[in-house]
Amino acid sequence: MKPQPPACARKLGPLQVALLAVPCIAVLVVPFYNRIDPVLFGIPFLYWWLGLWAPLSSLFIALAYKTSAQSSLQ
Repeated sequence: MKPQPPACARKLGPLQVALLAVPCIAVLVVPFYNRIDPVLFGIPFLYWWLGLWAPLSSLFIALAYKTSAQSSLQ
């Protein structure tokens, strides 16, 4: 007999997968941001690029959660 998933488990649709993939791809494409110039307030591009994606990742995760919650209600 196949075990049933918990009632609170949600399936991810293509939109949620795309929203969760964007931050992963943005920080894993190292040749894109592995450079010093441009410098912003004396901080090299590498550091402010990664620092920018820390809060942006939580935004994308929240959007994926909200869209999955709305689709599970329908």
